[in-house]
Amino acid sequence: MIETFFSPETAPFAIALSLMLLIAAVELVGALMGMPASAMLDSLLPEIDADVDLDLEADYSGGPLDADAPSVPNAPSSGPLSQILGWLCVGKVPVLVLLIVFLTAFGLAGFIIQGVVRGILGVSLPAVIAVAPALFAAIPMTRVAALTLAKIMPKEQTEAVSQKHFIGKVATIIRGEASKGGPAEAKLTDSFGQTHYVLIEPDDETETFQQGTDVIIVKQTGSFYQAILNTSAALSSGATSDYVKQNGGDHA
Repeated sequence: MIETFFSPETAPFAIALSLMLLIAAVELVGALMGMPASAMLDSLLPEIDADVDLDLEADYSGGPLDADAPSVPNAPSSGPLSQILGWLCVGKVPVLVLLIVFLTAFGLAGFIIQGVVRGILGVSLPAVIAVAPALFAAIPMTRVAALTLAKIMPKEQTEAVSQKHFIGKVATIIRGEASKGGPAEAKLTDSFGQTHYVLIEPDDETETFQQGTDVIIVKQTGSFYQAILNTSAALSSGATSDYVKQNGGDHA
């Protein structure tokens, strides 16, 4: 049985399933210790801007929402890599979980393909040939499984939104009066429907924001966010403005 499992024709798929079991065991042990490996891996990966780009395109595919709303001189664009990772739900499902799903799908698809071919022709395909259809089947299977997992897994584990994605979002001052050097608490809703509470001060030092005021976040400095007054009636708290960055403002 072991010899058949690790035969040359099925070795890539056997290795994939073995690696999947190893990664799953590491993740389980880490979760029991309060240090899941998936969380540590996600923290090491670069930020994926696919969600922001897709939000912007969805909000503004028909043009500006308001004639008075400022335009985006340097709006971000999603590259091919971001689009692929976004399609695979990277950022919505932990990367390590996606890897486990992919290895499982690839290994099972390979064994099924070799079994079917062996049943029809009496011999198995060479491993290098069988790998291609197994990959072709595993990628969409990973996508479908990831979409399902994104819906059923706890939000705090699967939809951890980078704080830089708050840039361009509309927030509402809920406590205090915001002035330059005197931030007030505000809340916003991200693209996943999660509510976040942030400290906001006006980007213009001559402005102040009263409680209940809607503002547009334009940049981040340390733990504070700078914002401008939301003058667009079409934008409500949680929406994404086409004013993403002012004067090339970056996160400090």
